Amino acid sequence: MSPILVRPVREQLEHDRVIRLLQARFRRRFDVGINPGAEQNAAVGAGGSAVYPDLVLLSQDRGRKVMAVIEVETVESVNNLEALAEWVPFGRLKSAFHLYVPAQMIEVAKRLCTDSKIPVAEIYSYHWIGDEMRFVPVYKAPNDGRPTATAVSAKTEARPSAARPAARSAVAQKKKPARSVAKKSAAKPRKKIGRSPKRK
Repeated sequence: MSPILVRPVREQLEHDRVIRLLQARFRRRFDVGINPGAEQNAAVGAGGSAVYPDLVLLSQDRGRKVMAVIEVETVESVNNLEALAEWVPFGRLKSAFHLYVPAQMIEVAKRLCTDSKIPVAEIYSYHWIGDEMRFVPVYKAPNDGRPTATAVSAKTEARPSAARPAARSAVAQKKKPARSVAKKSAAKPRKKIGRSPKRK
């Protein structure tokens, strides 16, 4: 949470709930660090230059590269001060910066990013439908070479299935018996029909 912002209790609870829902959403493909409330569990950078976005998505290999950082905002926190204090530093990172805002604050968030020239990779809106939280992509920047969480997830899902070669071999095995039957029928010798000898 930004040091310049004190959210109402109800908004803070919703903010932290969204963080945990996103953690569950991405944990299959990334190691996910979260910083709900005033917690500082997952840093990007070190020392005085370290920043603490709401979520940090790390690759699951040994390098543990930071793939993307995510900042979740509420109605109160989508403003110019928050953009300058939090979004600008996150946009300068080598990893992609993703922003999640309430549905009614989409246009305000876009304008703030444009006015402050913040290189946000993706913007999502969120809203409740009954007991289910919906996340909707509303903006995607042109590819600047930095991998986004969406792109990494798409690559993982696009891997070819190992079941296809097995299916082909099964079809091939079914066709073999038909060939063997044809060979057997062709191998049967035919009886020669000769003329009976003439009687003298």
